[in-house]
This record gives sequence, structure tokens and C-alpha cells, in this order.
Amino acid sequence: MTDPSKPAVARAAAGSAIARALRYTLRVPWLLWHVLVMLPLTVLLITPLTAGLQVGGMRLEERLIRAWSRGLLRVFGFRIVRIGAPLEVATMFVANHVTWADIVLLHSQKMMGFVAKREIASWPVVGWMAARAQTIFHQRGNTESLGGVLQAMLARLRGGHSVGVFPEGRTRDGTQVGPFHARIFLAAVESGAPVQPVALRYGPGGDAQARVAFQPGEHFLGNFLRLLGEPARRVEVHFLAPILASDVEGRRGIAECARERIVAAMAQPD
Repeated sequence: MTDPSKPAVARAAAGSAIARALRYTLRVPWLLWHVLVMLPLTVLLITPLTAGLQVGGMRLEERLIRAWSRGLLRVFGFRIVRIGAPLEVATMFVANHVTWADIVLLHSQKMMGFVAKREIASWPVVGWMAARAQTIFHQRGNTESLGGVLQAMLARLRGGHSVGVFPEGRTRDGTQVGPFHARIFLAAVESGAPVQPVALRYGPGGDAQARVAFQPGEHFLGNFLRLLGEPARRVEVHFLAPILASDVEGRRGIAECARERIVAAMAQPD
């Protein structure tokens, strides 16, 4: 007996494939323009001669990197909605980690030197931008590397510069926020800098987290190309109430409090 639902399913699949092809047709030239024209232009404008220039109360380099990051997210159809605001003082920003776009998303809002896995340095486009944005690269599983990272974070916070961290240590499948590693918060404790949790939600109410996240066996390029063909969707950046070392007990207390605030924000209705 013929299943009457099969033609409808086939038509829906065909329609989805056509829509994806159309998105690639529109976005690939836009991506090439953004990478081959706007990126070199941004590089040319970021020079030692322009390093000290201020535009609208913001360093020119920071303004350019934020603008380029927003442009890249628009290429992928991400519509950014910000809730709350990042602190202006030297801060440790901590966020849940879903995909490579998290770094670009946060840089579109605030310049912060990220702690990220060393492999990101070799990623096309994103790796270059991460390096220009003062990323601190860490070799996973290397205790000596982690010690150097903590020292670099401490120096930056004491020098008046913000840093960004994904305390889960790796991306997840989008269905949950993993445990936060407490050791990374040592730099905030020793510098006295505030910690500001940031919740990243893809899609209304975070309903696209699992879709945007890396799929099983999917690497950077595969995720990059897949997301390029995805429908346009909203992405929310929730800057939550900051935490001071004096508010909680030690680095573990900060880690638990930061995670609780992010999990609560992720659970909020749209």
C-alpha cells in the first residue's frame, strides 16, 4: 500500500534543497567580498600609525574588528539581539560554547582577548581575526600551556584589558551547558577583576542551539559551510549581572555562580 505522506515529504525535501541552494547563491559572493575585499581593507587600516586613534570614544582597531565581525555574521544570516551591556572596565567575560561563531559574535559586541584552543589559529578567516583580536591560544591537556595562559590573562586584566573565556573547555551539542572548569577563574580572583557571564542563544529561545552546534564528526570547515546555507535566524547575546570575587567563595564559587546565571538565562522563555 502506498504511503500518502511520501509525496509531501519529498516535496518538502526538494523545497528545502532549493532554498538552501538559493542561499548559497546569494551568500557565497557576499562572503567572498567580505573576505577578499573588506578583510584586506580592515588589515590596511589597522597599523601602528592608527593604533592610538579614537573614533567615537573607541579605538579605531576595536571599531574595525567589531564592524567586520558583525558583517561576517550578517553574511550567515544571523540577526543579533543584545540584552544587557558589557562592562567597560577590564573584565573576564565567560560564555557557553556552541560553535566557532561564538567568538565572532562576542567580538561584534566587545573587544576581548579570548582564550581558545590552539587549532583555531590555523582556521581560515576566523583564525586570523582571532589573532588580531589578541586571542590567547591554549594547547588542550598541556599543564604548562595552561599556566602560561593564566599568566597572560592575569597580565591583561591588570593592564586594563578584558579577556573572554569558554569555561566548558570545548563546544557542546547545544542541548546543555557543561560544567565550568574553576581553575581558569584564578586570574579574576588574583586581579580582582569582575566576571561577567554571557549567555549565547541561537534561534528564538535558543531553539536552534543543536542545529548550529558542531554535529558528530563535523569539523570547522564542514560546520562553516553548513551554516552558510542555513536559514536566517536570530541570535541573542545576554550580558548578565557581573560577579565579584568578594561576592562568592573563591574561584569554584565564581565558576558555579557564572554557570547558574547562564543556565537560567538559557531557560528563559523567548
